[in-house]
Amino acid sequence: MDIMTSHSDNFTELVVRLRRGDPDAAAILIQLYESELRIIARVRLNDPRLRRVVDSMDICQSILANFFVRASAGQFEIETPEQLQRLLATMIRNKVTDHARRQTADRRDMGRIVRHSPDELPLPATQDTPSQIASVKELAGLVRASLSPEELSIVERRTSGESWEEIAAQLGGNPDALRKRVSRALDRAAKKIGLEE
Repeated sequence: MDIMTSHSDNFTELVVRLRRGDPDAAAILIQLYESELRIIARVRLNDPRLRRVVDSMDICQSILANFFVRASAGQFEIETPEQLQRLLATMIRNKVTDHARRQTADRRDMGRIVRHSPDELPLPATQDTPSQIASVKELAGLVRASLSPEELSIVERRTSGESWEEIAAQLGGNPDALRKRVSRALDRAAKKIGLEE
C-alpha cells in the first residue's frame, strides 16, 4: 500500500470524493488496495475447509462494497493512508471471522461440503468492471433510502464535510453518541439490503 503513501497529498481529496460517492474514486481505491487486501484475506483464510466455501476475492469485494457505502455516508474519519489500511484489514479480519463462525455454527461439518476438482471451480474476476463499481453507488442509494429522514440529514451533513462535533453542536447531543447512532443505522440498512450477511 505504498502507492497511496507516496501520493498522500491526494489522499484527502480521494476521501472527499469517496464521501461524495464518486465511482472514479472507488476505482482508484480498488486499483491501489485490492491486491494487498487479497493477500491479507488469503493469510486470514488459513483453514482449507473455509477456503472451499469463500475465497479472497469474495472477501475483498464484500468489504470494499461495505466500505464504499459507509464512506459515502460519512461514517469513517480517515486522515491517512495508514488509517485506511488498518480499517480495511480489520474489516477483512472481521469478515473472515464471521464466515468461519457461520460455518461452524450448530456444529456444521465443513467436511460435508462437496469437493470440486480445480477445473470445476469458478475463477474470480481479476478486477472490477465499471458496472460493478457503479453498483456501489446504487448500493449507497439503497442504504440511504433505508435511513430515517433525521439519519439521512446527518449523513448528508457528514458527506458535505461537517465534522461530528459540528453536527452535534447544531443538533445537540454528544458527537460520539451521534456517530454510534449513524453507525447502527447504517448496520441496519446494510443488513436490510443484503450488503452484510
